[in-house]
Amino acid sequence: MMSSSVIKEKCLFKVVPWLAAALIRLLYSSLKVEFIKDSTLLDKWKDDENFLLITWHEQILMMPKGYHGPGVKLLISRSKDGELLASAMRHFGYDAVRGSSSRGGRAAFREMLALTREDVDIAMTPDGPRGPRRKLKDGVLQLAKLSGRGVVPVAFVCSRGHRFASWDRFLCPYPFSRAVYAYGAPVYYDNDLGIEEFRERLLLAIQENERQAIARLESYGLSAI
Repeated sequence: MMSSSVIKEKCLFKVVPWLAAALIRLLYSSLKVEFIKDSTLLDKWKDDENFLLITWHEQILMMPKGYHGPGVKLLISRSKDGELLASAMRHFGYDAVRGSSSRGGRAAFREMLALTREDVDIAMTPDGPRGPRRKLKDGVLQLAKLSGRGVVPVAFVCSRGHRFASWDRFLCPYPFSRAVYAYGAPVYYDNDLGIEEFRERLLLAIQENERQAIARLESYGLSAI
């Protein structure tokens, strides 16, 4: 006979992901949403090129509704929270590669590298799952170097919302606020440059992409939360 704790955990993993997916859909339907997508990225998607998509951990809540590419797999940690997240993402049709810099990182990296030979985009949070906040870790840099794939910065900003007191200042938009998704131009690893130079180039691209999203909000007389 299963213990009460096991039964509670099974219920948790069955109900919470479904509820989270339903709430994300409901919240998204209330937002005034715009997309900014780099023309180079759109052209390369049409030519069947796939990319590494990166988003800061704080911005991931609404990302399941913000992807309209050819297909994507996600890197999600092996923690219990990661399992709940992976289960929620399955409600949106997204498969996950399980692992992170702290748990299962090497195995996950090998699987991700193998996936770069398939016709699918790969999405990850380069500062997750534990931070430091907005610091580009080596995983995405090495994956770009070894695979030759371009790295596409993706941002989500909104005019009204709540910032949690977490390490990443996790963002939850308020219903009926205005939101912008921004997809930047792909950034490719240059063999003539080192990892640190590539890190700086990529960080600048992330910052510029987010600035464009914020500027779109400001064009309506709004500021980003």
